[in-house]
Order: sequence, then C-alpha cells, then structure tokens
Amino acid sequence: MSQVPAATRALRVLRFLAGQPDPVPLDRIMRACDLPRSTTYHLLHAMMAEGFVVHLVDEHRFGLGPAAFEIGSGYARQEPLQRIARRPLADLVDRVGQSAHLAILHGREVLYVIEERAPGRPPLVTDVGVRLPAHLTASGRAVLARLPARQVRALYPGAAEFVDRHGLGPRTPSQLRALLSDTRRRGYAVEDGEVTPGLASVAVAVLDHNEHPVAAVAVTYPDHADAAALPEAVRATADRLSRRIGGAPTS
Repeated sequence: MSQVPAATRALRVLRFLAGQPDPVPLDRIMRACDLPRSTTYHLLHAMMAEGFVVHLVDEHRFGLGPAAFEIGSGYARQEPLQRIARRPLADLVDRVGQSAHLAILHGREVLYVIEERAPGRPPLVTDVGVRLPAHLTASGRAVLARLPARQVRALYPGAAEFVDRHGLGPRTPSQLRALLSDTRRRGYAVEDGEVTPGLASVAVAVLDHNEHPVAAVAVTYPDHADAAALPEAVRATADRLSRRIGGAPTS
C-alpha cells in the first residue's frame, strides 16, 4: 500500500463517492477502496480541506463537496465527448451514406448533442438540442439497455411515464423490460417509425471505464433502405468512442 501514490488513493476514494447515491460512512469507504483506516481518514481530511469532500458530522458520513461539482461542471463545459465524437460520426456518415447523431440520457428523455447529416438527406427531428422520449428512440433504448435494472425501474415505475407519439412502442414497464432484453441480446437498439413515420434508426451505447453508458451513437435511415450493414458500422463507431474515453467496447 505504501507504494501506491497518494493521488491514486485519493482518486479511488473520489470515484467511489461519486458512484454512491448518498454520503457513506468511513468503514464503507475503507472496504470499497481497500485502504487502511488511518490512510482513509487522512485522505478524507485532506480532501475536505480542499473542498472535494464534506463530512456530515451528525450522520458520521462523507460525501462529495463543492469542488467535486466544479470539476464535473468543467467537464461539461469543455464537452470532451462531443469534441471526440465529431470526427468518428463524420466518418460513419461517409461510410454508410445516412445521417448519424450522438445522444445522451437526461431523465426519461434523450438529448441530441451532435448531428452529422448525410449529403442529400432531409433534416431530422433529432437535431442538436432536441429532446425525445428515451423509450421510443434507438439511442435511448441503447442506453437504457445498459443501465442497472433498478435504475430503469426508478425511471419507469408505471404506465404514466410512457409518452406516446405515434401509437407505437412500449406502454408499460413489462413491455419496456422485454424490449431492452431483446436489445441486449441483439447487441444494438432499433426503432422503426416510432419517432418519425417512414424513418428507422439503429443505435449502440458508448461505455465508460465502468461499462456505464454515457451516450449512444445512432444512424437514421428511410425504412425502405438496405440496413444490413448499419448495426456493425454503428457498433464500430461506438466502440471507437468508448476506447477514446477509456471505456470498453460493447462487443
């Protein structure tokens, strides 16, 4: 343990705290990060002094502090994933001749952050800044299929959470579970006419180092087009982005 740099230990603690829904006690941090009590205590206090950790004295728990939020906000401001994704998405469009986009999950919606339109293709509803119901889009389904089941249940506890656009798509939690199970088995997500009649999409999630879905790459095409090669092309692009952010390929 003495040979592990202090910065590595501190980052290990921060990463653990960032993955918890609530502040946690010292003993749990020790076990999760495989650190001695004294080391954990000194690391936490050093991070408290810098504002990265707060100590809830009455609860005997530790959580992320405002400095950690500033780091996260800085990441969002710099939009590294969007910057990294532009060239691969453009390459994907050149390869398949259809429009592609990158979307992130925001609650029960997907937010489109990049669109690369293929030459001669009409504008899509999935323009940058547009939000759509995640359960109806290929991008949303690709991300939801990689989330823990309990998180999906929290997002969709009942039928009231299922927005309808064209009378298609899942209407209940059980229908969504079945659809996401099919998506995992297939290895990519699809939708056909559920967002825009006459158009279909295929999508694959981009995964971080924890195999958590941070975004999805999708291609949208006329539903009469030959789409046999699209899933592999989209998967290759998603895997390329996953590797660029230190994650693991989906395949």
